[in-house]
Amino acid sequence: MKEYAFKPVDPEGEDTLNTIALANHFNKWMYHSIKPYCKGNILEIGSGLGNISEFFLKDNANILLSDIRAVYCDWLQSKFINFNTLLGIETMDLVDEDFDNKFSKYFNSFDTVFALNVVEHIFNDQAAIANSYKLLKPGGHLIILVPAYQWLFNNFDQELEHYRRYTRKRLKSLFISSDFSILHSQYFNAAGIAGWLVSGKMQHHKIIPTGQIRLFNRLVAIFKLIDKLVLNSFGLSVITVGKK
Repeated sequence: MKEYAFKPVDPEGEDTLNTIALANHFNKWMYHSIKPYCKGNILEIGSGLGNISEFFLKDNANILLSDIRAVYCDWLQSKFINFNTLLGIETMDLVDEDFDNKFSKYFNSFDTVFALNVVEHIFNDQAAIANSYKLLKPGGHLIILVPAYQWLFNNFDQELEHYRRYTRKRLKSLFISSDFSILHSQYFNAAGIAGWLVSGKMQHHKIIPTGQIRLFNRLVAIFKLIDKLVLNSFGLSVITVGKK
């Protein structure tokens, strides 16, 4: 597997984030799926344009936002500067070769670290989980959401420079290898599989169509019900929560 070269500016990723920003009901659903496991001082890895960050800040959570790209950090600064519970904004590469020196000030600092749709972009995903462990206080929670099932890998994944998709078993094994105990594991968004297959594999789109995400956003209440009916036994994404 070849490692992608880092792009300080990522047009495809930014287009996708802007499209996802339109899906306020979907973003809220994702937020509420991880919220029960969030506590204390929080660090978000890969905040992007703040689609999820905003929910935390509006709920008065103490949160530090971060992203690997300085352009996103500048955007987050201008967007959220007036929120009193914002702990700051940090340009952070979770697998920086000099991670221990650059970010040691944050070691054992957070009660919660979460990364949504981030780890699939990281070549050395094991190092990403291990470095997240260093950032947490004893008893702290790590929450990771990533795309599910390698057989769903398509044009969207390639364009967004995903290295892989995951199963519950594979993601849990990363946590256990870094000395986390598993608190929770589930799939998320079962209904999204059909749209991903049709749009990405059959229609060969490279970017999620705006019309598709708007339609999906309107149907979130139904899709939430579907997840309950199937007991989160399968889905387009997988969520794992570990405890240090």
